[in-house]
Amino acid sequence: MNRRQSLHALLGASLLSLGGRRVAHATPSAGPPLVKTPDEWARLLPAAAFDILFREGTEPPGSSPLNDEKRAGTYVCAACFQPLFDSATKYDSGTGWPSFWQPLPAALGTKRDFKLIWPRTEYHCARCGGHQGHVFDDGPPPTGKRYCNNGLALRFVARGEPLPALRT
Repeated sequence: MNRRQSLHALLGASLLSLGGRRVAHATPSAGPPLVKTPDEWARLLPAAAFDILFREGTEPPGSSPLNDEKRAGTYVCAACFQPLFDSATKYDSGTGWPSFWQPLPAALGTKRDFKLIWPRTEYHCARCGGHQGHVFDDGPPPTGKRYCNNGLALRFVARGEPLPALRT
């Protein structure tokens, strides 16, 4: 076990360093934390997805084909393939980004974001730290939450198709 793994085990995923970026409030995930350098992620991902996932970029509203995805299935992190959302929680928020009212258990972590002057809550994959989007308190019942996600940060897997193996 290296120093980073020892520290992570000691802190129980409450604070994790990912490629020089600190991620607060990470929650337990389906797999062990996946730590890669930015260069490793850049080699694995298309440039636009890398920018969103590991540089906290945002895609233009209305640009994701996942906005119109209506089939039953699972949305997984485009970086590490951890399942994040079930299609049953997806809805059309009218914002131009895929939106969900609830993530899968222990799939996401959060941190405060002050990039637009007022504080927002950013959420990310709890396994790899990849930036997914922001969560707001203007969603539908039963949670009242709107998880507004970048489509390039997700991959859709239709029900009945096998989920991809978690990336290592």
